[in-house]
Amino acid sequence: MIPRHAFIAVYMVSNRKHGTLYIGVTSNLIRRAWQHREGEIDGFTKKYGLKRLVWYEHYESMVAAIQREKSLKKYKRDWKINLIERDNPHWNDLYVTLIS
Repeated sequence: MIPRHAFIAVYMVSNRKHGTLYIGVTSNLIRRAWQHREGEIDGFTKKYGLKRLVWYEHYESMVAAIQREKSLKKYKRDWKINLIERDNPHWNDLYVTLIS
């Protein structure tokens, strides 16, 4: 069994409910979410204060995850919001569920 922290994931972070969105892919979601929370990743997420992990999906391979990431980035904003709100209607920070 793969440890929880080592799974491949596509994820979205935001600064608030219905706020700015960023879609990324990682092989260690706990570490990456922590890096966003702490502002350790320079660029778009740091500039806009995107610290809240609001959505993620697990993947078996990095290739599949990257394909999903690219397809998500093509969808309209409303579709992405609906995807988030299907499982996380209040846009809670899911980081705490990963570490508990």
